[in-house]
Amino acid sequence: MDLENLKIKSYKYWDLYLSENQCYLGRVMLFLRKDEGVEDFLAIGKEEREEFFQIGARVKAALKTLFKPDRMNYAALSNVSPRIHVHLIPRYKEPREFGGHTFRDPRFGEHYAPYPRDYPLEEKILFSIRDAIKERL
Repeated sequence: MDLENLKIKSYKYWDLYLSENQCYLGRVMLFLRKDEGVEDFLAIGKEEREEFFQIGARVKAALKTLFKPDRMNYAALSNVSPRIHVHLIPRYKEPREFGGHTFRDPRFGEHYAPYPRDYPLEEKILFSIRDAIKERL
Protein backbone atom coordinates (compact mmCIF):
# COMPACT_ATOMS: atom_id res chain seq x y z
CA MET A 1 0.00 0.00 0.00
CA ASP A 2 1.16 3.53 -0.73
CA LEU A 3 2.28 5.15 2.52
CA GLU A 4 0.55 8.41 1.53
CA ASN A 5 -2.81 6.62 1.88
CA LEU A 6 -1.99 6.14 5.56
CA LYS A 7 -0.97 9.75 6.27
CA ILE A 8 -2.73 11.09 9.32
CA LYS A 9 -1.36 14.62 9.46
CA SER A 10 1.48 16.86 8.29
CA TYR A 11 3.24 19.28 10.58
CA LYS A 12 5.97 21.83 9.92
CA TYR A 13 8.82 19.32 10.35
CA TRP A 14 7.13 15.91 10.65
CA ASP A 15 4.58 13.73 8.88
CA LEU A 16 2.47 11.33 10.91
CA TYR A 17 1.46 8.01 9.33
CA LEU A 18 -0.43 4.97 10.47
CA SER A 19 1.76 1.89 10.22
CA GLU A 20 0.38 -0.56 7.68
CA ASN A 21 1.18 -3.33 10.16
CA GLN A 22 -1.37 -2.96 12.94
CA CYS A 23 -0.43 -6.03 14.98
CA TYR A 24 -0.17 -3.34 17.70
CA LEU A 25 -3.40 -1.37 17.37
CA GLY A 26 -2.69 2.30 16.75
CA ARG A 27 0.98 1.92 15.81
CA VAL A 28 2.08 5.10 14.07
CA MET A 29 5.28 6.56 12.65
CA LEU A 30 6.59 10.11 12.64
CA PHE A 31 8.86 10.85 9.65
CA LEU A 32 11.09 13.89 9.52
CA ARG A 33 9.94 15.80 6.44
CA LYS A 34 13.37 17.00 5.31
CA ASP A 35 16.30 15.10 6.65
CA GLU A 36 19.08 15.98 4.23
CA GLY A 37 22.29 16.06 6.21
CA VAL A 38 20.68 14.47 9.29
CA GLU A 39 22.47 11.21 9.98
CA ASP A 40 20.37 9.92 12.86
CA PHE A 41 17.60 10.85 15.27
CA LEU A 42 19.96 12.51 17.75
CA ALA A 43 21.17 14.89 15.04
CA ILE A 44 17.81 16.61 14.48
CA GLY A 45 17.63 20.33 15.17
CA LYS A 46 16.10 22.04 18.20
CA GLU A 47 12.89 23.11 16.45
CA GLU A 48 12.37 19.66 14.95
CA ARG A 49 13.01 18.07 18.34
CA GLU A 50 10.56 20.38 20.13
CA GLU A 51 7.86 19.74 17.54
CA PHE A 52 8.49 15.98 17.75
CA PHE A 53 7.79 15.97 21.49
CA GLN A 54 4.68 18.16 21.09
CA ILE A 55 3.29 15.86 18.42
CA GLY A 56 4.25 12.77 20.41
CA ALA A 57 2.33 14.01 23.45
CA ARG A 58 -0.76 14.73 21.34
CA VAL A 59 -0.59 11.37 19.59
CA LYS A 60 -0.15 9.54 22.89
CA ALA A 61 -3.20 11.34 24.32
CA ALA A 62 -5.26 10.48 21.23
CA LEU A 63 -4.25 6.81 21.39
CA LYS A 64 -5.00 6.68 25.12
CA THR A 65 -8.49 8.03 24.47
CA LEU A 66 -9.19 5.80 21.49
CA PHE A 67 -7.61 2.47 22.38
CA LYS A 68 -6.51 2.73 26.03
CA PRO A 69 -3.03 1.20 25.69
CA ASP A 70 -1.37 0.08 28.91
CA ARG A 71 2.09 1.21 27.83
CA MET A 72 3.83 2.96 24.94
CA ASN A 73 7.02 1.82 23.21
CA TYR A 74 9.15 4.05 21.00
CA ALA A 75 11.65 2.91 18.38
CA ALA A 76 13.99 4.89 16.14
CA LEU A 77 15.98 2.24 14.36
CA SER A 78 16.51 3.38 10.73
CA ASN A 79 17.42 -0.15 9.64
CA VAL A 80 15.00 -0.47 6.73
CA SER A 81 14.38 3.17 5.83
CA PRO A 82 17.26 5.64 6.01
CA ARG A 83 14.76 8.50 6.42
CA ILE A 84 14.66 9.68 10.05
CA HIS A 85 11.53 8.30 11.69
CA VAL A 86 10.24 7.09 15.03
CA HIS A 87 7.65 4.38 15.70
CA LEU A 88 5.11 4.97 18.48
CA ILE A 89 3.89 1.54 19.49
CA PRO A 90 0.95 1.12 21.88
CA ARG A 91 1.07 -2.03 24.01
CA TYR A 92 -1.86 -3.90 25.54
CA LYS A 93 -2.29 -6.31 28.45
CA GLU A 94 -5.70 -7.41 27.18
CA PRO A 95 -7.18 -7.72 23.67
CA ARG A 96 -8.81 -4.66 22.09
CA GLU A 97 -11.69 -4.58 19.62
CA PHE A 98 -11.86 -2.07 16.80
CA GLY A 99 -13.76 -2.16 13.52
CA GLY A 100 -14.95 -5.70 14.14
CA HIS A 101 -11.39 -6.98 14.58
CA THR A 102 -9.75 -8.26 17.76
CA PHE A 103 -6.19 -7.06 18.32
CA ARG A 104 -3.98 -9.06 20.69
CA ASP A 105 -0.54 -8.24 22.10
CA PRO A 106 0.86 -11.65 23.14
CA ARG A 107 4.28 -10.10 23.87
CA PHE A 108 3.06 -7.50 26.38
CA GLY A 109 5.77 -6.92 28.97
CA GLU A 110 8.46 -7.98 26.49
CA HIS A 111 10.26 -6.31 23.61
CA TYR A 112 7.79 -5.49 20.84
CA ALA A 113 9.88 -7.49 18.34
CA PRO A 114 9.79 -9.99 16.92
CA TYR A 115 6.27 -9.40 15.72
CA PRO A 116 4.35 -10.79 12.75
CA ARG A 117 5.73 -8.91 9.72
CA ASP A 118 2.72 -9.92 7.66
CA TYR A 119 -0.35 -8.91 9.62
CA PRO A 120 -3.25 -8.91 7.17
CA LEU A 121 -5.93 -6.34 7.83
CA GLU A 122 -8.65 -5.08 5.52
CA GLU A 123 -8.00 -1.63 4.09
CA LYS A 124 -11.37 -0.57 5.46
CA ILE A 125 -10.17 -1.22 9.03
CA LEU A 126 -6.78 0.44 8.39
CA PHE A 127 -8.51 3.56 7.10
CA SER A 128 -10.93 3.52 10.05
CA ILE A 129 -7.99 3.47 12.49
CA ARG A 130 -6.25 6.24 10.53
CA ASP A 131 -9.39 8.36 10.49
CA ALA A 132 -10.13 7.83 14.19
CA ILE A 133 -6.66 9.08 15.11
CA LYS A 134 -6.95 11.97 12.66
CA GLU A 135 -10.24 13.05 14.28
CA ARG A 136 -8.70 12.96 17.78
CA LEU A 137 -5.81 15.17 16.76
